[in-house]
Amino acid sequence: MQRFRGHIAGVGTTGGVRVVVGRWHTTPLGAFADVMVETATGHRVLLAPTAEVADFVAATYVFDEVRIEPVTVHDHADGWQVDSPSLHLRFALGRRTPLGAVLRLVPGPLATAPAWSHVTDPVARLLLRGVRTRGSAGNGRLECYSATDVRAVSAVAGAFDGQPLGDLAPVDPPCRFGFGSTPRRPSVTTVVTTVIDHRVEASDPGE
Repeated sequence: MQRFRGHIAGVGTTGGVRVVVGRWHTTPLGAFADVMVETATGHRVLLAPTAEVADFVAATYVFDEVRIEPVTVHDHADGWQVDSPSLHLRFALGRRTPLGAVLRLVPGPLATAPAWSHVTDPVARLLLRGVRTRGSAGNGRLECYSATDVRAVSAVAGAFDGQPLGDLAPVDPPCRFGFGSTPRRPSVTTVVTTVIDHRVEASDPGE
């Protein structure tokens, strides 16, 4: 079982590109940021800072293309600045969403327990189109998402492969990297992701 603590930003754009940024401060691979991009034509691209990160993420999700390149995320006055050779993205953060306010009421140890995803997944399926908190992309790894806060994204600007992204839009259609998408409303979620590799467990009965 491996745990990744950090934030996931999901935004849509009027150019049809949907972008998911993972900003991870505590992981088995160290601190890093990675980006998943789905273009208007449905082409899915992973931007990963190292081969190790690329191998792990690509073995957990599904992509049509993997690019290993530097990915940096910096805070600015009202949001994030995300940069790589392929992507330049700047977005502004708004207020905590009603969902974020509810999530903050759940005690931390309970909210981040993988078993809690059994409770939250049916609720997410009902209330948030495309969102799942528990599942697998069909590669032998089970993922449990434990969200503890959500803030809205209020504006976005940038370019992917030199083409302007356009203005902020819903994450629609949902992204197809794994078993679920980010919320349709552009947002940044504080999250603990737990990855359970059933292949490892099956090969090592002593664990």
